[in-house]
Amino acid sequence: MMAFIEQEANEKAEEIDAKAEEEFNIEKGRLVQQQRLKIMEYYEKKEKQVELQKKIQSSNMLNQARLKALKVREDHVRNVLEEARKRLGEINRNPAQYREILQLLIIQGLYQLTESNITLRVRQVDVPLVESLIDTIQQQYKQKIKKDIILKIDADNFLPTESCGGVELLAARGRIKISNTLETRLELIAQQLIPEIRSALFGINSNRKFND
Repeated sequence: MMAFIEQEANEKAEEIDAKAEEEFNIEKGRLVQQQRLKIMEYYEKKEKQVELQKKIQSSNMLNQARLKALKVREDHVRNVLEEARKRLGEINRNPAQYREILQLLIIQGLYQLTESNITLRVRQVDVPLVESLIDTIQQQYKQKIKKDIILKIDADNFLPTESCGGVELLAARGRIKISNTLETRLELIAQQLIPEIRSALFGINSNRKFND
């Protein structure tokens, strides 16, 4: 009887141990799988962060490269305009051509102002030339507008010596001013032609929606 009871106890103990071992392995497998998933999620998240960081860095580098390219282009455009300004200054070497241009600039300014008393501000070196033009300009203005006009040269203030030339027209005691210097006209023309200048220098930009 004692042997039978002992055998039954041993079998029961073995059964309990087997069941406990099975439950232990199941729980261990569950915990291992759970941790494995956590580790996979962690590294997947890290990979996404690294990939996102790479995209951000790539985008920043691309933007920096574009900005540098744009700056180089704009510098080149400015150099072209500066070269145009230097050549503009050479107009003075042809007195007949400069005389005609100066007369046209004054008349255009007069048509814009439509005032009866105008002060002309020019380079000091151009004063004799403008004095020789005043009578002709007054007559031409009267024929066109049917009104008399009084022109005088500002004898106290002049355009800068380094200016390429042209004229500033002042009315109403200086409260109204039109700048018709050669630099001003070049700047106005340049603003209109910059898209064409860019296209001529660098070709047509397919990404640009507006030509400004």
